[in-house]
Amino acid sequence: MMLMFNRDTWQEIFGSIKKNKARTIITVIGVLWGIFIYIVLSGAAKGLDNGFEERFEDVAMNSMFAWAQQTSVPYAGFKTGRPIQLKLGDVQVLNTRVPEIQYIAPRIVKGVFGDGPGSVVRGQRTGTYNVYGDYPVLSKIATQKIYIGGRFINEGDTEEDRKVCVIGERTKKELFAKDEEPVGKYIRIDNVFFRVIGVKKYEEGGGFGDDGDINIPFTTFKKLYNTGDNVGWLAIAAYDDADVMQVEVDVKNILKKIHQISPEDDRAIGSFNLGEIFNKINGFAKGLTFLSLVVGIATIIAGVIGIGNILLISVKERTKELGVRRALGATPSEVRGQIILESVFLTMVAGIFGIVLGSFVLRGIDAATQDTDIPYTNPTVPIPYVVGALFIMVVLGTLIGLIPAQRAVSIKPIDALREE
Repeated sequence: MMLMFNRDTWQEIFGSIKKNKARTIITVIGVLWGIFIYIVLSGAAKGLDNGFEERFEDVAMNSMFAWAQQTSVPYAGFKTGRPIQLKLGDVQVLNTRVPEIQYIAPRIVKGVFGDGPGSVVRGQRTGTYNVYGDYPVLSKIATQKIYIGGRFINEGDTEEDRKVCVIGERTKKELFAKDEEPVGKYIRIDNVFFRVIGVKKYEEGGGFGDDGDINIPFTTFKKLYNTGDNVGWLAIAAYDDADVMQVEVDVKNILKKIHQISPEDDRAIGSFNLGEIFNKINGFAKGLTFLSLVVGIATIIAGVIGIGNILLISVKERTKELGVRRALGATPSEVRGQIILESVFLTMVAGIFGIVLGSFVLRGIDAATQDTDIPYTNPTVPIPYVVGALFIMVVLGTLIGLIPAQRAVSIKPIDALREE
């Protein structure tokens, strides 16, 4: 430890480095490049992971959507092309038979799948907007951010068929004055008055949605548009530890049995599995992180080996000097410690510069993707990973320094003094 704070030791180390500037710089760059690659690739993987989490932060990670289409295979006396209609009763069956389902929200809409949007009037202002019939459980699957007072639809709204609505940001802008508070006011949807109970902040990535959407209680929707127990599609969230891909298979198989659809018909029930996409993204990010670790460590090892080589050459060139030091009373541990300290110092300098350079590159990437549609946010490497990388470099620097250090100690003073 005292050797580390010895001024003469550091003078000798810097003197050795100055004698071999070009060789030392080239070798140090090898180690620097390794930690640089690790930082950049790991940070890039983290940025991608963060970007998708931010883009879909308001949707349950383990979620999926299912809807009905037309049959493509004749079955049980029915012909091909039979339209399938999901029903509210399907929800109870799925909840009972698929225990991995945590939340399931039946949804229906006017204005997306062929039928015209709802006509909305407030005073002299009019517009057409998609009108959704929803249950409160939807907020458990896709978070509904209410940003101007108010609330989302609750159980009382659906049980009492209340004529209340939640409007989108664009709807507020187009139907209300700039500084007007919409909560508590009334709008007319297809000639029926609804009281505004909240203004929903629009978030991308929420599945079906637009900044002009209007949400009303499902029970009110079916009375307003006479849709009975029809359901447009199902939003489903599985438990965190569930296999959402298997949940998708189970849901589709059960819906096929309920609606007498051939098990071989892959088109009658459509689905979109957000959980599967998340799993693929996470797998890609983990793969990229692992690749960065392998490539980074391999490059660091190659660079550290290079440092060991130049130290071996340095020991060879300093044979007479080392012999003099030994003759003057330097102990083997002091000579060994100096060589190891030089190895660790070069490794640490290369590592710190690599980390700093990698951080600047990640910051540049982050700045370049700020105003784009690329799901990329805050590409960083956790501090423990950086500290771990530096620790590995110190260990490698110490181990590789032992070789030239042992070579220096093995030189006999009398033989070193004879060296020409």
